[in-house]
Amino acid sequence: MVVKTDLCFYSGFRIYPGHGRRYIRTDGRQYVFINSKSEASFHMKRKAAKHSWTQLYRRLNKKGIQEETQRRRNRRKVSAAPKAVEGAPLEVIKAKRNQRPEVRKAARDAALKDIKERKKAAKPKTRSQIPSGRGAKKMPVAQRR
Repeated sequence: MVVKTDLCFYSGFRIYPGHGRRYIRTDGRQYVFINSKSEASFHMKRKAAKHSWTQLYRRLNKKGIQEETQRRRNRRKVSAAPKAVEGAPLEVIKAKRNQRPEVRKAARDAALKDIKERKKAAKPKTRSQIPSGRGAKKMPVAQRR
């Protein structure tokens, strides 16, 4: 047995036979409402999309559709092989990756020590080698005036 149902003009709910109210405007247009709440809201010219209990609001704000359709998952592209970085060939990168942490730490410490030695050698040792002020020599007091 198939039951003929109408849809509420305001709320979008199904109206079963024997329920609801029908409103016919003077221009001949028919409106069917499920209850007085929907009918009163329609006559007060309220927007159905602003009420969270209406079907129009639920459709516009994507409520309750997660069960019906699941989001498609995009497959990520997986690179087949590691690539060489500019300035370092792939063999060097693989060798560094396979090194033990102790060896890597020792190499880093040696490099830091080397840098410190170079900086120390470049530093001037006496005050006469250090330029003073803006690079100009100071004049004697008698010549300043």
